[in-house]
Amino acid sequence: MVMRWLLGESKRHTPAGELHSATYHVPNGGVRSWKTASAMKAQGAKAGVSDLVIRQARGGWHGLYLEFKATPPRDADLADSQLKWLEGSEYEGYCAVLARGYEEAKAVLREYASWPRTEVKGKPRELMAGTDWRK
Repeated sequence: MVMRWLLGESKRHTPAGELHSATYHVPNGGVRSWKTASAMKAQGAKAGVSDLVIRQARGGWHGLYLEFKATPPRDADLADSQLKWLEGSEYEGYCAVLARGYEEAKAVLREYASWPRTEVKGKPRELMAGTDWRK
């Protein structure tokens, strides 16, 4: 639902819409068979990873990790793994936010989009390993 809203904002050329192409959903939640869950874990799925990741650096942060929770009466506390992920993300330089409900999630994204882009000072280091994909 939030991704659909971001797409609409993108089509309306709003500041929040700029986040759409830099945002992805982490498919960690949901009920899965043990076989599917096992395969996802083998591929690197981790408990607690936030629902949305915005890879656009703003406000001095590297990006945004956004965790969703429902509003009352269907609300729930953060799982320990979710709390640890948010704390670790913030420690590593990411803005980490819990949004309760659709309206709060939209408010978070609007505010984040209103911040100036984070500027990197100096030339970043380059890895020597890996294949150069730049042409």
